[in-house]
Amino acid sequence: MVCIMLGAPGAGKGTVGKQLAKEIGASYIASGDVFRNIVNEQTELAKEIKKCINSGKLVPDELAIKIFLDQILPKDLSKDLILDGYPRTEGQAKHLDELLESKGLKVNSTINIDVPDQLIIDRIVNRRICPNCNSIYNLKYGKRPKKEGICDNCGTKLIQRTDDNEKTIKDRLHTYEINTKPLINYYDKQSKLKNINADENTSIDELVEEAIKYTV
Repeated sequence: MVCIMLGAPGAGKGTVGKQLAKEIGASYIASGDVFRNIVNEQTELAKEIKKCINSGKLVPDELAIKIFLDQILPKDLSKDLILDGYPRTEGQAKHLDELLESKGLKVNSTINIDVPDQLIIDRIVNRRICPNCNSIYNLKYGKRPKKEGICDNCGTKLIQRTDDNEKTIKDRLHTYEINTKPLINYYDKQSKLKNINADENTSIDELVEEAIKYTV
């Protein structure tokens, strides 16, 4: 089974995707984490990706596909897979379909988490990340750290991503609207799309419960 998580930046697809994978025993892969790890390297590739991330733009298809093949796609595809952040364009989606077909697989379901833009902006500005174990917290919504500024899991000091600021978020939402939102229609036409609406009162557990219905 291959499931794709869709939703605007900050919609909560990463948090839902991780918990969903744990619940159903699937592998969870977030392309954004891979891209951010590459940014920390001292290479020309790192500079190019960093420029895209900081400006709120998408990594170009050709480059994103290469990174997906080289560093994201697991070698063992026998386990159920949840993809978060890939594909991000229709071109990447078509390439993924062809790749999976060549391995006797296909995208089985696509879960789109639909959240109002203003709520997304507020969530991301208040998001904090553990640089050691990648745990995600929020100062205002959902999971808050038990001790202010400290990761519950490993005790590392939490950080705010440099791209988690209002200007970059608005740029990313605009980029999403143009490049990634068409994927909703792409998968809807294949009858593989489930929309899950969420607002500030919707819990992660509720979202995961809904998502499970379409992956098992």
